[in-house]
Amino acid sequence: MDAAENSDLRIDYPATTLRELAVERLRKAIISGHFASGARLVERTLCDQLGVSRSVIREAIRVLEAEGLVETQPRSGPVVATLDWTVAAQIYNIRILLEADAAAACARCATPELVAELTGAIEQLRTAYDSAHAQTLLDATTYFYKVIFTSAGQQVAWEIVQRLNGRISRLRAITLASTDRSTSGYAHMQRIFLAICAQDPEAAACAVRDHLRDAAEIARLALEQAG
Repeated sequence: MDAAENSDLRIDYPATTLRELAVERLRKAIISGHFASGARLVERTLCDQLGVSRSVIREAIRVLEAEGLVETQPRSGPVVATLDWTVAAQIYNIRILLEADAAAACARCATPELVAELTGAIEQLRTAYDSAHAQTLLDATTYFYKVIFTSAGQQVAWEIVQRLNGRISRLRAITLASTDRSTSGYAHMQRIFLAICAQDPEAAACAVRDHLRDAAEIARLALEQAG
């Protein structure tokens, strides 16, 4: 097959599709609380707000439904999924199991290259905490955990975490907004970082569990108060 035939088969398309952009914008709006739990997601209104077609909105809603951020009710149609403590408790329990194991595994294989990458991630996280910009902080936190999981060879576990990431981010937004905590979020993350760098699997797992139990308690109080 010559070059001319190859060019006939080439598909030119933008790196980011309208559907992906719509999913990203709606996901961020839900995580930030712009669309509250139980809020109806009206297609016509969303089309006007995002400047896209109904088919794009429908595709985006299907993606967010798969992530657990949206649910379709018989009469109301798509609404923002309710995040209550019953659901949140299960998410935190899953995170404790997966993240503690990943941190311990990461500590066991803490090469100089891994430590350098994790140092960059914790510095990015520190800068994000200083900026106090919610989305920047969520992105930096996600990246910090990604480095831990992928460096530990825990790709399957990371895939599971990613499927929960929308709901995890909603909970993070709640806990990050709280000032009622004895230990700051960054202090918890730094403790995880230092334990991994010290190649101490037990301390790394313990630091993760303490961090998530602290965050879970803050989320519980906030969700039960809101409910």
